[in-house]
Amino acid sequence: MRRVITFGTFDLFHIGHLNIIERAKAKGDYLIVGVSSDQLNYSKKQKYPVCPEDSRSRIISALQVVDEVFFEESLELKSEYIKKYKVDVLVMGDDWKGRFDEFESICEVVYLDRTPSISTTEIIEIIKK
Repeated sequence: MRRVITFGTFDLFHIGHLNIIERAKAKGDYLIVGVSSDQLNYSKKQKYPVCPEDSRSRIISALQVVDEVFFEESLELKSEYIKKYKVDVLVMGDDWKGRFDEFESICEVVYLDRTPSISTTEIIEIIKK
């Protein structure tokens, strides 16, 4: 069984999120998704997501292609998550290209193209207007 992992905040769930999750699942048999905790998001961006972590986790868990979900508490723990979940493939959006190449010694690392013209940041800006 080929195990795949991906990570994200998945705030204001949109088609770009669905696309990367479905494409990640296509890389293997079992998909594990690390949902960034509220605290991790705050430490990265000095703001909390619009939707709280429990809601975001429930949305991701409800997707048919997702087999397992956990909260990502720290960016520095990616290696530990990969080992803990016995991952064969790490999938990330290409906005992270090169950032996780260090894990190529423990798993395959794949960067997927982002869905054009959609992002949570853009959605928030549109809503504010």
